[in-house]
Amino acid sequence: MIYLDYNATTPVDEQVLQTMLPYFSEKFGNAASSTHLLGAQAKDAVEIARHHVANTIHCEAQEIIFTSGSTEAINHAIKGVFQLYQHKGKHIVTVKTEHKAVIDTCKYLEKKCATITYLNVDKDGLIDLDELDKAISHETILVCVMYANNETGVVQDIKKIAQITHQKNSIFFCDATQAIGKMPINVQADGIDLMCLSAHKMYGPKGIGALFVRRKNPRVALEPLLHGGGHERGWRSGTLNVPAIVGLGKACDIIGENKFIEKLRDELEDALLAHYQDKININGKHAIRLANTSNITFPFKAVDLIRQTKSLLSIATGSACTSAENTPSHVLTAMGLSREQAEKSIRFSLGKYTTETEIQTVLTLIKQAF
Repeated sequence: MIYLDYNATTPVDEQVLQTMLPYFSEKFGNAASSTHLLGAQAKDAVEIARHHVANTIHCEAQEIIFTSGSTEAINHAIKGVFQLYQHKGKHIVTVKTEHKAVIDTCKYLEKKCATITYLNVDKDGLIDLDELDKAISHETILVCVMYANNETGVVQDIKKIAQITHQKNSIFFCDATQAIGKMPINVQADGIDLMCLSAHKMYGPKGIGALFVRRKNPRVALEPLLHGGGHERGWRSGTLNVPAIVGLGKACDIIGENKFIEKLRDELEDALLAHYQDKININGKHAIRLANTSNITFPFKAVDLIRQTKSLLSIATGSACTSAENTPSHVLTAMGLSREQAEKSIRFSLGKYTTETEIQTVLTLIKQAF
């Protein structure tokens, strides 16, 4: 099986696994148990992991709150701001191509009297900064724009977006789930106030993530979503998942370069362009993209290729979170593709275990099938 669905999830790195294992058995303590050695060991391991995560995104360790993943972090960031800043306003600005976790959370808040502006994107998936500027009013409490799109890999101009947001005295939340581990991110240089990440997108375990919450310039506060014990500075109660947190920390600690992945991605695209010529389109090709991601519209239905190569090749038509829905990609349709074009689009997402041989095999499989 050739796996080209790394944007959906990644295998746990062996170094990550070995670092986690002791915390399932011999070092099984509760990080909140301060009266004995096992508890202290667990607490120390959590704090080491917190520093690894913080170092990866260039923030202070106390600005990292551990969550069950990006979906929880997104819910906490958006709902937490909405609940705490209603005295200023109830307006939130986001983008039509955001992950469903953001869009569905915003849809939920609309039922709670929130006003949501969903920004358009151009044919390459980029927002118009002037449209963003005009959309933010004195009642806007939050702007939500993802760092890199999970379906197309398109990277937004986060630094400029943050500057516009701050000029209007609003808070900026960035979903960096796909970007972390694939490109360097500095929350200080970028001006990000809130940001989420998830371990399983970067060779860590599933079920663990983190939320960055800025402490100063500006200081951001959130209403807690979970209560019961005051864990994570009172913002996220619940017994800490120590083995998974250790895994997240190690995954951050061993992040490597992606240049060879970009080379393989380009080989895949160039070969397909040469074979199909003007019959295919690379979605977002004129924008800066993640080095590992290629979303291509073919002259045949995506499900046909997936069906024919199912036992040999793991690929996707879009986000794993929406793969069960019988609807075209909301990301691609927002970029101007028709329903038919969206249904002919396939996402190839490469990873650090992808090889040259695998790419050549994939090209052969596609050409043989069509």
